[in-house]
Amino acid sequence: MLDHLKRLLAHQFEAGLCMLNACVDKCADSAWNSRVANFKFCQVVFHTLFFTDLYLGPNMESFREQLFHRNNQQFFGDYEEFEDHPPVRHYGKASIRRYLQHCRSKASEAIAAETDATIAGPSGFNRLHFSRGELHVYNIRHIQHHTAQLSLRLRLDAGVGIRWVGSGWIESPL
Repeated sequence: MLDHLKRLLAHQFEAGLCMLNACVDKCADSAWNSRVANFKFCQVVFHTLFFTDLYLGPNMESFREQLFHRNNQQFFGDYEEFEDHPPVRHYGKASIRRYLQHCRSKASEAIAAETDATIAGPSGFNRLHFSRGELHVYNIRHIQHHTAQLSLRLRLDAGVGIRWVGSGWIESPL
């Protein structure tokens, strides 16, 4: 059962991140800093990846110590996502693409490392009072929530559609 659960979680993380990647790819440079609800397109993408990355880790303490973060300190700045104010940074597509690839790799590694005990155990985050297994579902829902916002913005502003990805790399038509 655990192997089956790990496979489906890995496939759904990949499907969600594949759709987010499509939003990044299809966003015109002229729209990259345009508004999506309260934030800019690039900030919504960064926010989505930031929390995907955070919740794939074991806890808050380990987050900033990751090699990817240490090697890209200028990208993360002062971790303004943790502050109680709107983001002020702007993010380039190349940096976002590297971060998205990091999150894809981390999702694959994190899911593969899960055991019966870890997936049934606590989330690792004080404010999220559920299991690590539910944290993964929560994380996928968060990715899809913001991907839907970005996709709608692309559809309304440019008539650009994002293909639905049902599982991993298997795509179904719009």
